[in-house]
Amino acid sequence: MTITFNKYQGAGNDFIIIDNRDAVFNPSDSKLINRLCNRRFGIGADGLILISLFNEADYEMKYYNSDGKLGSLCGNGGRCAAHFALKQGIAGKKQRFMAFDGLHEAEVRDDAVVRLQMADVNEFGTIGGNYSINTGSPHYMVFSENIDKINVNKEGKALRWSPKFAPGGTNVNFVQVTDNGLYVRTFERGVEEETLACGTGVTASAIASVLAGHFDRPGIKVRTKGGNLEVEFTVRDKKVTNVWLTGPATFVFEGKINT
Repeated sequence: MTITFNKYQGAGNDFIIIDNRDAVFNPSDSKLINRLCNRRFGIGADGLILISLFNEADYEMKYYNSDGKLGSLCGNGGRCAAHFALKQGIAGKKQRFMAFDGLHEAEVRDDAVVRLQMADVNEFGTIGGNYSINTGSPHYMVFSENIDKINVNKEGKALRWSPKFAPGGTNVNFVQVTDNGLYVRTFERGVEEETLACGTGVTASAIASVLAGHFDRPGIKVRTKGGNLEVEFTVRDKKVTNVWLTGPATFVFEGKINT
């Protein structure tokens, strides 16, 4: 079978995106997904996104981690999916799509910056003195003064598999407060290593920074190794609503691969 795909990246978080509205691609083939995402034997990506038909919205986005397994929400993937959907004529500049955690709205600007509405945050608290927040995917935030000195793969892996997050584990974010906002590095479950950016992780880190009192404003600029993002939200009566993630979504190339 020959598959046509687009390669995208959002702040260095990269994805294979396939238009699967004709249901030709089998999403249960985890070995194939893993091989396509492999950076030495495949196309190479942090994850794979399938765009499918959905009656109550413009489309459905299904995200698979590079290990081949179905993932939870991917924020940067959602922004790239929105740009792809506009490019392919599947949806307009203002869109509505279904994802793992429900319906989302997205706005694609002319400069290829995409603003994605995230789900309201109802699950958050502290574990071991650090915030644990679900932004469509579970995240654990560790604040530090110099995160470049941290071995993210080693320390992130230990926390990701900690019994306190059993059985599914968690994503781990190392967060540094800066003069301009935040600097975040993320160890992603499913990828099982540090990625250049993580949309849901950046969102969780921004929310944690306000809950922890580092900022009193909800519009937080966040730097990652792969680029810059911005998170807006409202915190009221211990509820986090009107959450938006904004950043670049970049088309890299289109190709075909024989599987």
